[in-house]
Amino acid sequence: MKPGLLELLRELEAFGTANDAAATDRRQKMLNITHDTGVFLSMLIQASRSRSVLEIGTSNGYSTLWLADAVGESGLVTTIEMAPHKIELAQRNFERAGSAARIRQIADEAGSFMTTCRDAEYDFIFLDSDREQYVEWWPELRRILRPGSLIVVDNAVSHAHQMEPFAALVASTTGYMTSLCPIGNGELVILKEVAG
Repeated sequence: MKPGLLELLRELEAFGTANDAAATDRRQKMLNITHDTGVFLSMLIQASRSRSVLEIGTSNGYSTLWLADAVGESGLVTTIEMAPHKIELAQRNFERAGSAARIRQIADEAGSFMTTCRDAEYDFIFLDSDREQYVEWWPELRRILRPGSLIVVDNAVSHAHQMEPFAALVASTTGYMTSLCPIGNGELVILKEVAG
């Protein structure tokens, strides 16, 4: 991990906890992943040597910093967020971390953005957004994910009832394996199998 990054991540963890406890409007909450989820994502990306990562749901960039550190100097994380105040917060955090060069911020609706992506463009996708849209996004997620690569979905245990339709759809799709990992708020790990 880059020197000083862990200290910044710890600072952002404290900020997220305090902010979310005080915020009454859900749109003002950061809703960051847990520290152990960040470690888990970093390990998966490094072990799979992923270099082209898509994150849906930037918030203040806490999870993005884990992803950007994991892809290394030659990698790129594309992260999508619609809330202007969160995009600005994230940009400042990326600059503070010295990671801005390997992060591409997109201000758009994820479904619309994915239609502009090439087939098999990404070798790792992290979903931490509006769970009720995942079913609708599934065809595009499948198309833009490279064979042999992973999708990781946050809140698979903490919001299991909202995840049920998507998890069932993935389970019924030929060519995909899933594992529910009890890390943080629960991570659904989806592997797009290599044909043959």
